[in-house]
Amino acid sequence: MISGVKSTNNAMGRLLHLMSDSQLHNGVPSMISARNLTKEYGDFTAVDHISFEVPRGEAFGLLGPNGAGKSTTMRMIAATLARTDGELAILGKEPNAQGPEIRAHLGVVPQQDNLDSELKVHENLMIYGRYFGLSRKFLKGKIDELLDFAQLQDKRDSKVNELSGGMKRRLTIARALINEPEILMLDEPTTGLDPQARHILWDRLFRLKELGVTLILTTHYMDEAEQLCDRLIVMDKGRIMAEGTPANLIREYSSREVLEVRFGSNKNAEVAEQIQGIGERIDVLPDRILVYAESGEGALEELTRRGLEPLTSLVRRSSLEDVFLRLTGRSLVE
Repeated sequence: MISGVKSTNNAMGRLLHLMSDSQLHNGVPSMISARNLTKEYGDFTAVDHISFEVPRGEAFGLLGPNGAGKSTTMRMIAATLARTDGELAILGKEPNAQGPEIRAHLGVVPQQDNLDSELKVHENLMIYGRYFGLSRKFLKGKIDELLDFAQLQDKRDSKVNELSGGMKRRLTIARALINEPEILMLDEPTTGLDPQARHILWDRLFRLKELGVTLILTTHYMDEAEQLCDRLIVMDKGRIMAEGTPANLIREYSSREVLEVRFGSNKNAEVAEQIQGIGERIDVLPDRILVYAESGEGALEELTRRGLEPLTSLVRRSSLEDVFLRLTGRSLVE
């Protein structure tokens, strides 16, 4: 028996309480409601009493370093991992008691494509659709629709091992849509893709959101999170460090601009002591120093007045990566 859920009846009672309190998020019905969601493995707490709401049609991101609890949270949302404690409602259902019903309305895109490479493109979609008990008559039209959506109609009869990485990723997303899911879950959707393939994939995901599909995604690419996510949470050590829109998080946790300067890997730490007081704060990374300021050019001018000459300098706007560094103190990819 799961700790904190003594029986199915108790679990359903807690679900009804959760739905009555939080079935709306800013006036929009919640697709996912989590309150004090917790997952423990013995003495280790992978997810530590986190709470959030995801309304219908929103693109919601989970960011954090490896081991932050993102994958564990995704598995609980997908109703493939039982929680230890707390409350969780997916599509108004209790995942510990109604897992199959929930999974029937989910689409899942794993980090690594797990397509059958020996089968043709349309065969991958047909076989996956049959797992859901969908009729061949329905699937015939649905496959054509999804191949058009994924821009793979001309690859219909190609084997998967003949596709490029971007094509395989689009096919994996098309496969996840075969059951017309209400929630599409994506784990690192564009890892390993070139810039052109990433932008094509972003466009496909934008189109899904416009159709009302709720997107839940994890990513290590901060530009991707800014492009795709309406809201996101930053996790570290199983806890939520911050939550909000990308723009609001940048305003709250960073400055308007950032000056990046390089003095050489063996000199950055030494020079950092000499530029204290310039801007709002500084971060010393192995390869560069970041100076957070209202005006990056003004910070560079002050640095020059102090007689310091960096090997390279760059002024840019603040980004989600700066927020991440502020909250977790380490780089995104560990």
